[in-house]
Amino acid sequence: QVQLVESGGGLVQAGGSLRLSCAASGRTFSSYAMGWFRQAPGKEREFVAAISWSGGSTYYADSVKGRFTISRDNAKNTVYLQMNSLKPEDTAVYYCAAGETIVVVTTTPDYWGQGTQVTVSS
Repeated sequence: QVQLVESGGGLVQAGGSLRLSCAASGRTFSSYAMGWFRQAPGKEREFVAAISWSGGSTYYADSVKGRFTISRDNAKNTVYLQMNSLKPEDTAVYYCAAGETIVVVTTTPDYWGQGTQVTVSS
């Protein structure tokens, strides 16, 4: 089992920045690919970003490419999502996810966090 706890959400003005963190515990964190998803009110949960177990490969949704950066620190069992140039349409609950491979974590993750709210005001 892997337990995931997100933090760092909040209220920010359009154009601002936030950094989300996801602390993992349980089975070996460094062996898992990690990802971030989000779900806005009335919409389905969507993929945002993913990172391989080593951190050597990253993947982004087109909607956040160039504005968001995913990274990980395996020594701290933590994955981050740096969000810059935030827009009102980025408002959502952001979820951390873990999967045994990049394909798994971007489609049907094995584990989910409880989510953290990000609200971007115009």
